[in-house]
Amino acid sequence: MPERPGIIDAAALVAASAPRSDALHLLSVDGGDHLLLVDGSRLFRIDADLRGRLERATANGALSDLLDELGLGGPPLINDQPVVDPPLHALSLAVSQACNLGCGYCYAGQGSFGKPPRKMPLDTALAAVERLVNGAPEGGRVTLAFMGGEPLVNRPVIQAATRYAQELASLRGVRVNHSITTNGTLVTPEDGDFFEEFGFAVTISLDGPADQHDRLRPFKDGRGSFDRIMANIAPLLKQQRRMQVSARVTVTPDNLDLPATLDRFIADGFHSVGFSPLLHGSAGRNEMDRGALLVMLDQMVACGAAFERAVLEGRRYPFANLVNALREIHRGTHRPYPCGAGAGYLGVSADGDLSACHRFVEDESGAMGSLSAGIDAVRQNGWLHDRHVHRQEPCRSCWARYMCGGGCHHEVIGSGRLSCEYVRGWLHYCLSAYLRLSDARPGWFAGAPTDPNPAMVP
Repeated sequence: MPERPGIIDAAALVAASAPRSDALHLLSVDGGDHLLLVDGSRLFRIDADLRGRLERATANGALSDLLDELGLGGPPLINDQPVVDPPLHALSLAVSQACNLGCGYCYAGQGSFGKPPRKMPLDTALAAVERLVNGAPEGGRVTLAFMGGEPLVNRPVIQAATRYAQELASLRGVRVNHSITTNGTLVTPEDGDFFEEFGFAVTISLDGPADQHDRLRPFKDGRGSFDRIMANIAPLLKQQRRMQVSARVTVTPDNLDLPATLDRFIADGFHSVGFSPLLHGSAGRNEMDRGALLVMLDQMVACGAAFERAVLEGRRYPFANLVNALREIHRGTHRPYPCGAGAGYLGVSADGDLSACHRFVEDESGAMGSLSAGIDAVRQNGWLHDRHVHRQEPCRSCWARYMCGGGCHHEVIGSGRLSCEYVRGWLHYCLSAYLRLSDARPGWFAGAPTDPNPAMVP
């Protein structure tokens, strides 16, 4: 584990971001005071006098009256009503429930999701494509994702499903986005040509430089996989124009040197690099505890400081976690769910069963029907009712609830809410960075890059 430079900063972030009100959050940035109004995710610059009034009203239970006086009250923008019968706009196909790596922490049980390894038949994949594309409105946009296991074990089905999706979409006036998450060990130059042709968002699972990655993501016989992956994807990194090749780093207590990893992968030419803490792994291995999450927060802020310097200097620095957060803050993102899982986004198993997302394949807690029988509306609507942020604890009293959405469903169901301090601390930093950069470089937000596969939050 790396040294803990600046750990006081991380601890201070945790303290500063502790929930004190379910209606607002106060920040001090570069000597100025700011108000985040939770309803609507609205940011305001305020003076010290108003900050004092807000703090006193919060302590005295009179905040609602003060917000009304300031013209900031009114009916809430999000109520307790869950989403019902949402339209489908994204499917993730587990085209291969098998993998050639032996990652000890894999939530999918090293790719097979606890069942005998198998591949998705072509007719199942095509049926999934038909359900997705034919259900979209004319002029709509849908996303077809390929995951596993290792999806390239079933390369012919990926290619056939992609081409079929494009054919159907062309007939119906629908746009299809394509993505794939792969361990990179089977990637070929021909795959690069295919991904470039169809504009894939390609996510490569990499857990740091060779020494760190090989400990966490070896082949099943124990050999390291890093060198092969980097050799395989080098042509893609050079070729990417329509396709975008990103690195996703699963963070464990064994690979916490995030700034070095970020700098290495940016130098390698990845379109973006993002980090996600391991909160719920296979058999509890390599999971982050509170101490490790505090170190991670410290490291994430160090990455963020490097990003801020780059923006001020006019340099591109594709730190996906912060880029995505800044974009969402600028948009005023305000949601009662963390993502589209169980709503507009579903996972499809190799056998054609539907689940709340790719993580719930073969998991009865997230079962949502099947391609043959259709979406189980009772299960889906029950899920959306129960997972609404207003029905989660301690979310209902947390200022970050509409930015966080209650956290990844799979992780929360499996491991609880260990990461709440980390999430709030990170979002507090992101808000502060937004305020600094919107003053110093407002033009950056007009051209802020977008992540084609923004699954990593926060």
